[in-house]
Amino acid sequence: MKKIMILGLAGLLAMQSSIAAKNGMDEMWGESTVKLRAENAKRGQLFDEGNYAMFIHWGLYSQLGNKVDGKTYYGIGEWIMNSRMAGIPVDEYKELASTFNPVEFDAKAIAKLAKDAGMKYIVITSKHHDGFAMYDSKACDFNITKTTPWAKDPMHELAAACRAEGLGFGFYYSHNQDWTFPGGGKGPKVDENGEAATFDDYFKKKCLPQVEEITTQYGPIEMVWFDTPGKMPKKYVQQLVDVVRKNQPNALISGRAGHNLGDYQSLGDMEVPHRNVAGLWESVDTTNDSWAYAWYDNYWKTPKEILRRLIATVGRGGTYMLNIGPDGAGAVPERAARALEQSGEWIRRYPQAIYNAGASPWEHALPWGDVTVNGNKLILSVFEWPTTGKLYLPGLKTEIVSAKLLNRSGSEEVVYNRSNGWTIFDLPCHAPEKMVSVIELELAGIPQADPTFGIDPNIGTEILAEFAEVEGAEQSQKRWMEKFGEWKRIIRVHNWKEGGKATFEVDVLKAGDYCVDLTYAGEGRLVWGVTIEGGEHIQNEQNSSHNYQEFPIGWINFPKAGKYKVAVSCLDGDCKSSSLKAIHFTPVW
Repeated sequence: MKKIMILGLAGLLAMQSSIAAKNGMDEMWGESTVKLRAENAKRGQLFDEGNYAMFIHWGLYSQLGNKVDGKTYYGIGEWIMNSRMAGIPVDEYKELASTFNPVEFDAKAIAKLAKDAGMKYIVITSKHHDGFAMYDSKACDFNITKTTPWAKDPMHELAAACRAEGLGFGFYYSHNQDWTFPGGGKGPKVDENGEAATFDDYFKKKCLPQVEEITTQYGPIEMVWFDTPGKMPKKYVQQLVDVVRKNQPNALISGRAGHNLGDYQSLGDMEVPHRNVAGLWESVDTTNDSWAYAWYDNYWKTPKEILRRLIATVGRGGTYMLNIGPDGAGAVPERAARALEQSGEWIRRYPQAIYNAGASPWEHALPWGDVTVNGNKLILSVFEWPTTGKLYLPGLKTEIVSAKLLNRSGSEEVVYNRSNGWTIFDLPCHAPEKMVSVIELELAGIPQADPTFGIDPNIGTEILAEFAEVEGAEQSQKRWMEKFGEWKRIIRVHNWKEGGKATFEVDVLKAGDYCVDLTYAGEGRLVWGVTIEGGEHIQNEQNSSHNYQEFPIGWINFPKAGKYKVAVSCLDGDCKSSSLKAIHFTPVW
């Protein structure tokens, strides 16, 4: 189980997790056991034990699909109205409702898709920043039942469909930003009478009443996912939290409510961390690059990539919520649905890798894949199958009771041996699974491991700069947008000074030569040095690029098995502007 974050739920959730473990909750997620009804789930249970959910961004913006007056705007679709995208005036945007007719919306099909994908609850946009309510709101007429020819409340249908499938149901609500209601964050400054409007006007007339509505009209809900609090004063957030607590005592409140009043931490958009994160937290991601539907965006995550990011999130100790963006007709893009279904088929075969699973004792991914923990079992998800027939696992400290290679028809025992703190498994040359193969290790006690990065004798090993100890340089996060709203993030080492270095600790099983490559960005030609502490030094000059690219430095020798410290330094050129992302080791022979 994940370590529980202290955000007002710590004692309750810890107690519930303990009870769940005693009752064998790790078995309840399997297909052969009785289905958990979402309405019977305790507060936070689907989040903390299910580890996987569906996010849905769907609204008035979806019918535009990022095209306005014949021009395509590249970026996240739900922001199309904003001045940083198409800059649609309020009155013009409101007129779009008269043509919004999502006749292809099928709540039952969406709920079934979520279930088939292996997800345990759905969270959908009830009102995004554009202010348009996707339900029958009495507080504001700018909603789907009063201004569109469709004139239905899809949230009632989806809530019922989720209950029928045994899924939890929850709402996204933009509590600070409202671009169309007077006084809302980044909204009109005057009301319909030309009088000055304040945030308090918006909060009392629309925001608070709408949160009351979504927490009273749709039965038990799993979560209220508030978003972008900005500089919203704490007193307002507290009132919203109080409403949720009153009306839905079993519902979680997202960390983006603000002022540390949420129940868990929500990481940045599209952020899957590389190292373990303590507490109760989630990664929110999307099936392509946009959250809402964008007509041009066909860069879909493959089933294997979905599984990679899901398992990485669970392996770092978190919950993964993956978004779909139905189009203006209400239909889910077919390629997104197909990828979800195919990755869901894998989850049905290996539920123990996801459900009720927790963080890897290695605290990071391994060269061939990732590890999750389920009780006293390690679930090794192997993405890069070793063609040599040997899989190398560094630093496992707990004794192995049994090792099994799982497959579609059952399992088979795996032969293994130990050497210099490594466990080496003998495997067939061909992977039993096309996407991700699974080895299950039953251990004699609580899984423990040395988190030192092991240099794999089979395949290349990448170690990110965020794992380095840094002297004479800066180690900090860099975030940027590839397109508007499409966030990328790295932790890099930069602003190098003379004598500066980034030092990585590594564990070597097989002595010999390894090719060293560095991933970096910079300006002009740069000279990089790589030094084994007490051993060999190599250096080389290579060109650089404004974006991060991998460049070879040379071969370096580890004379015997054991642990080493390897330092990277920028020696010459524009070192101040150079930025190191990662070091790579690849066995030469």
